Amino acid sequence: MDRTESFEAERPRLLGIATRVLGDHAEAEDVVQQAWLRLDRAVAQDGTDIENLPAWLTTVTTRLCLDRLRARTPVPVEDPHLEEAVEPWSEPVTDPADDVALADTVGIALQAVIDRLSPRERVAFVLHDSFGFDFATIGAVLDTSPVAARKLASRARAKVAQPAPEDALADWEVVDAFMAAARGGDFERLLQLLAPDAVVGADEAAVLAGTPASIEGRDEVATFFNGSAQAAMPVFVGDRPASAWFHRGAAAVVFDFEVAYGKVRAITFRAEPALLEQVVRRDGPEVR
Repeated sequence: MDRTESFEAERPRLLGIATRVLGDHAEAEDVVQQAWLRLDRAVAQDGTDIENLPAWLTTVTTRLCLDRLRARTPVPVEDPHLEEAVEPWSEPVTDPADDVALADTVGIALQAVIDRLSPRERVAFVLHDSFGFDFATIGAVLDTSPVAARKLASRARAKVAQPAPEDALADWEVVDAFMAAARGGDFERLLQLLAPDAVVGADEAAVLAGTPASIEGRDEVATFFNGSAQAAMPVFVGDRPASAWFHRGAAAVVFDFEVAYGKVRAITFRAEPALLEQVVRRDGPEVR
């Protein structure tokens, strides 16, 4: 197998790592392409003898991701001797099966929490909990010890499993996560984002436009939205983040969300003309 074939065999795995670390598929593809260019230069130009190509590519790809993360948002310099830090830390005792389940549930909603981890915490968490790398390997990638790598992953896992108040998802993040899960047909993620007693309602104008008048219960609401709302766009209704269907450039039906403690408690379809006049497009938390 030549160099190109060997790389292409590794590409899906590298793309998976980069996508999970960066949270952006297009950026991940760019990073993996950079890894290929580095491999080509190392072998063809520098004559480097690479004994373990998968490990070499993992290290290069992950370090490229780290560079991208550090360029996004400056973070405090981390102690290079983390294992000797004064701050006490005891790793929570968890069932390995729980760790796997946690890693599998990291998606759009929790990506906002992961985005707030330091770059090294983020890499350690993703490589260990999502891809099963041992801490010796992660330590080598991060240029630190296995003990320090373990602590980074543990701290990240704790933040993801039990977000601190400052890490709680904003209402607009919950709304956008829910709508993305609906469009993508991700039933499990919809369930995660819905409160147990979630309900759907509608005003008279929305019912006349064809929306259901009432749906009750998390499973029923998730089933209704699963795979739907393909054309809905993010909006504000007053100061509330919501979503809406548009017709000929004007909002026709609004999905008015009630969010509490990071969960969707209620969605009300609204089509009253007076309310539709309050609708403005948004991009994340900003008016578009």
